[in-house]
Amino acid sequence: MKTIDRRQQVIDSAEKSFALFGYKATTMEQVARLANVGKGTIYTFFENKEELFGEILHSIIADMKRITEQTVQDDKPFLEDVHQSMDALLEYREEHELLIKLFQEVNEFGTPQAKEGLQKVETAILEYLERQVQRAMELEQIREDDPRLFSFVLLKLYVTLTSDWNKAHPSLHKDQIKDFVGLFLKSGLSPT
Repeated sequence: MKTIDRRQQVIDSAEKSFALFGYKATTMEQVARLANVGKGTIYTFFENKEELFGEILHSIIADMKRITEQTVQDDKPFLEDVHQSMDALLEYREEHELLIKLFQEVNEFGTPQAKEGLQKVETAILEYLERQVQRAMELEQIREDDPRLFSFVLLKLYVTLTSDWNKAHPSLHKDQIKDFVGLFLKSGLSPT
């Protein structure tokens, strides 16, 4: 007989609810219905909706960390590693239903909890990038500079080219983005 992991069932149902209705419109009653459990069952695992949402975000960030660890290879040049990992992260972000809904909710309603959740995801990406930038500086693949500032600019550049650009222009292919970012950054980042 297969045992049911009620906690995971609640998490999966909550993620589905947040993805369908957004943070603001999701209620514990909806999550209980989707999970096919009593509302009290949810409270045995999570104190409130915020804690449940936090658990889901933690899982998303862990997935993103796993994705980047799989794409980074120490023997590749910095820009190639960053391009592959950023490409994988942005693809994950664009395909993940909950993150898409949170972006919509922030744009349409400005829900503070949705905005905070997206900020946590962005912070995790920036922390990853900062470590990669610091490593590249230590290996003298790029010139010494503020790794936090560089990471922020790099992330915004990728987001702009993969998402914002497409709103008014034909989509860029991954190789076009890679080439542009490489050319754009190389002269300013060259260690010599």
